[in-house]
Amino acid sequence: MPLTTRGAVLRQAPGTYEVVELELDDPRQGEVTVKLAASGLCHSDDHAATGDVPVGIYPFCGGHEGAGVVTAVGPNTPGYEVGDHVVFSFLPACGKCEFCAQGIQNLCDLGATLLTGARANDPTSFRLSLDGAPVGQQCGISTFAEYTTTSVDSVVKIDKDVPLDVAALLSCGVPTGWGSAVNSAGVRPGHTVIVMGIGGIGANALQGAAHAGASTIIAVDPVPFKREQAKLFGATHSYATIDEAADYARSMTNGQGADSVIVTVGVTQGEHVAQALAAIRKAGTVVVTGLGDITALGAPIPLGELTLYQKRIQGSLFGEANPAHDIPNLLRLYQRGLLKLDELITTRYTLDQVAEAYEDMHAGKNIRGVIVFD
Repeated sequence: MPLTTRGAVLRQAPGTYEVVELELDDPRQGEVTVKLAASGLCHSDDHAATGDVPVGIYPFCGGHEGAGVVTAVGPNTPGYEVGDHVVFSFLPACGKCEFCAQGIQNLCDLGATLLTGARANDPTSFRLSLDGAPVGQQCGISTFAEYTTTSVDSVVKIDKDVPLDVAALLSCGVPTGWGSAVNSAGVRPGHTVIVMGIGGIGANALQGAAHAGASTIIAVDPVPFKREQAKLFGATHSYATIDEAADYARSMTNGQGADSVIVTVGVTQGEHVAQALAAIRKAGTVVVTGLGDITALGAPIPLGELTLYQKRIQGSLFGEANPAHDIPNLLRLYQRGLLKLDELITTRYTLDQVAEAYEDMHAGKNIRGVIVFD
């Protein structure tokens, strides 16, 4: 019999998350059911609520950053057992497609199905339902639910001694931000780096830049609280505007500008990319990690400057992370005291407070809010 679980759904976009009783499928072959311990409140789920990121079906159960304990394993599914602790990866990795074979798991072909809400191998099959009608799963996992059933391609087993509330942040925010600096920007010792937007992604971009050896790490955010918090994660300087940050970067580099700017603004627009491009040196890199309206076109950039100064604009999905390797690796850094995770969590909420949590996010009150389940 299907399991009944409470989950936060959108009935439309624009819309607000509301908690309802859902029916959840038992796991099939290659699937597991997980009891959620915690779920991060990432801006991407708010993009689904505003309509900036369209989804394939409504109702749609949100959440793509979480961790929990396996409660059931599908038939003929080796490698997993009840009681395993797992972190979800919002990007599944099949391990077989061309991109996984190249070690670029964040671009796995399964990613094409993430906003349909259905099983990856059957667009008519949904793991969740409400009053007999199908409910879409965010990224195939829906961590805004007490229980969820998902493919093993979307989970990574972790040590049982890692607290699950902080482990949940490894599903998205930590690898995305950290990898934006280390992998996408290619930060090296002595670099000058600017991070635009200090939320759950930007804070980890600061950590990644620090780990990579950047000597000047400049945080940009209009919210004083976030500029102050940026110091915890490696920022050497902070400013309210990108213009101020760019001026300081030039003053430290003989007028050249930053080696890289990482754009992690909550609602990223073309103007942010243009501002970042103006702030980097010749042969510098702009990393665009933030999302806005994904159908929007254009950034007002001077093409001559892009060409003649050999500047680079680099998109970054999940910080170019390989979930099966990078999630455990980042957790090892945490266990050794080299990566801050506990400090990322500003406020803990119950599932029923999900709408309030996003109001707090819009108000700039959190680096990362987390839903904690009983």
